[in-house]
Amino acid sequence: MESVRKPFQGVTNIIRFNWHFYVMSVGLVLLLLLSNIYLNSQFRLYSNLLCILVVVPTVISLLVSAYVYDFSNLYTLNWIDKLGMEPGGIKVNINAGFDETSVLLAAKYPDCKLQVFDFYDAEKHTEISIERARKSYPPYAGTTKISTASLPFSDNTVDTIFLIFAAHEIRHDEERIVFFKELNRCLKPSGKIIVTEHLRDWSNFLAYNIGFFHFLSKTSWLKTFANAGVTLVTENKITPFISTFILTKNGTTH
Repeated sequence: MESVRKPFQGVTNIIRFNWHFYVMSVGLVLLLLLSNIYLNSQFRLYSNLLCILVVVPTVISLLVSAYVYDFSNLYTLNWIDKLGMEPGGIKVNINAGFDETSVLLAAKYPDCKLQVFDFYDAEKHTEISIERARKSYPPYAGTTKISTASLPFSDNTVDTIFLIFAAHEIRHDEERIVFFKELNRCLKPSGKIIVTEHLRDWSNFLAYNIGFFHFLSKTSWLKTFANAGVTLVTENKITPFISTFILTKNGTTH
């Protein structure tokens, strides 16, 4: 499938949506370098070390982001081919107000009935980066606003539900459990829920430093799945920094 993404779109978006962090980092480095004019050699050493501690993790995070979002096969969606899904049926893509995947899924599955939903709630989901992303990218045509507590489907009617970098924006455990219970209700016994996320683990800590606190741990995800009554069939690694959980209704392993 031909990519519709621009070169370096992923890492560029990260800088655009989190520009305040990079402005602060650049400002701190400039301040430290200017202060070297007035410091003796010993304190200049400490100042330069602090500059390194700011610059190196920032550069590493951007390089990893470029690898994940711009150079890996993440947005080719080729990794979905290994999940054994039927090309047709009702497929649902749910986002948190920033949607880079619906146009790709529509191209990959032209024979399916793709429905797109946005659960973003400004009062609950307060990340400034999401607010900026929403202003920069219009929603996919036909996207429907929903609550995390309700999906407009009857029981056991949806073949596949995609949640790609979306579900972690539900920061409260109870809201997230209720949401996954609702996904479980709508899913067919033979259906699958595809959850793709960064995890709060060592690889993402080395890549994003304290930024990895924005992600949820695998333990948190497993608790959510268990409390919502869905079954984790397998976990696939698209890159060392991204996990995809394949879920089914509790007791099914299709």
